[in-house]
Amino acid sequence: MKLFKDKKITIMGLGLLGGGVGVAEFFCKQGAKVLVTDLKTKEELKESLLKLKGFKIDYILGRHREEDFINTDLVIRNPGVPKESYFLKVAKEHKVPVETDITIFLKLCKAQIVGITGTKGKSTVATLVYRLLKTKYPNTILAGNIGVSPLELLSKTTEKSRVVLELSSFELEDLKKSPKVAVVTCIFADHLNRYKNLGEYIEAKKIIFKYQKKNDILVLNYDNLRTKRFSSLAPSRIYFYSTKTIPKEKEVKKFGCFLKKNEIFFNGEKKPICDIKNLKIYGTHNILNVLGAVSVAKIFKVSSKNIKKILLDFKGVSNRQEFIREIKGVKYFNDTTATMPEATEAALRTFSQRFPNSRIVLIAGGQNKKLDYKNLVKEIQKKVNYLILLPGTASKKLKKELPKNVKVIFVGSMETAVNKAGKIAKKGDIVLLSPGAASFNLFKNEFDRGKQFVKFVKEK
Repeated sequence: MKLFKDKKITIMGLGLLGGGVGVAEFFCKQGAKVLVTDLKTKEELKESLLKLKGFKIDYILGRHREEDFINTDLVIRNPGVPKESYFLKVAKEHKVPVETDITIFLKLCKAQIVGITGTKGKSTVATLVYRLLKTKYPNTILAGNIGVSPLELLSKTTEKSRVVLELSSFELEDLKKSPKVAVVTCIFADHLNRYKNLGEYIEAKKIIFKYQKKNDILVLNYDNLRTKRFSSLAPSRIYFYSTKTIPKEKEVKKFGCFLKKNEIFFNGEKKPICDIKNLKIYGTHNILNVLGAVSVAKIFKVSSKNIKKILLDFKGVSNRQEFIREIKGVKYFNDTTATMPEATEAALRTFSQRFPNSRIVLIAGGQNKKLDYKNLVKEIQKKVNYLILLPGTASKKLKKELPKNVKVIFVGSMETAVNKAGKIAKKGDIVLLSPGAASFNLFKNEFDRGKQFVKFVKEK
């Protein structure tokens, strides 16, 4: 059924990550009259435009025009576009509805949806939930903040499907409906260059459970104070997960997964699911991600046997503490999605525990999102032997707060950073890209940053 046939659709923000391309394709296939407008130029959007070759689309690039937000039936806002945009106000003043691909998908999709958000860990949890659910529900799809618009996959869903949506705070902002099953991994200060304060950022995250009903389910990280507090605000049924707390017998029904002697247990079940010592991913943060994902799988009645099989095979998600290669005894790891200081802190803790005898050469820095770097400075002092800083305001802030005895090298490109790291590192060392900052001053996005790191490492 073509609900948007002959409708004028203005897509605001094509972007480079793939989601905007999927939205444009969906409306073209619906028979809509599609106009794409983006502040980026034709050259900057070259990769996305190439994917849309053959579709009948009008483009206004390098600028926006008021008329495109007035003479249209619907505006689709890319999540990267702030809600306060002048052009969105123009649309609303002229009674033109403004939606996102997520809001439309939630209205049209008949499948059961699992929504996953959090400051960090959402991609890992979403990917693992997808793989776990697929063992019982073959028609499970994964979409959202991973670069795939769910609208691309809408035609493949039925009432028997399961949909796993990774949702950023930007994607949650416009929702008036929450997923039936929701997961919040953790909450730290982030995106304070977009939100007025931490409270406004947290309010955006709360939308994932705000519209849930009493029989819906919310899975929360018990070890993160902010997510733990959400339990008193949610209208739905709560399942906690924790690496630190073993629930007492009378509280066990409030828990999804928890650890007991390094083994994963679910709810009141007596038999463990898996020993975490056999997993291929490392770090407390990743164990928490596993517990969150397994909690969802058990809620959907996936067998412990199938869960264990998937867990033992799971090597994590690309761009997240991803091993690239070893050169002359030096191991190179790509953690480009560490876009905030807490993520880099977690990476440094993980690698210093995993390789206690190795020196760490850290490639970090970039643009600051108005975040606090004091704790990261302490971790760098304790765990980093050489610090290579990419250009940006976060790098300047780090340098200013670091004591003078910390060895810092400033570089102007990723190629130089990799080459400098290669000259410094000795056999047994770790070279780790974990920026703790945004990428938009030097790279297209965080994935372009990681892609360049991998390219120059593989060329060595």
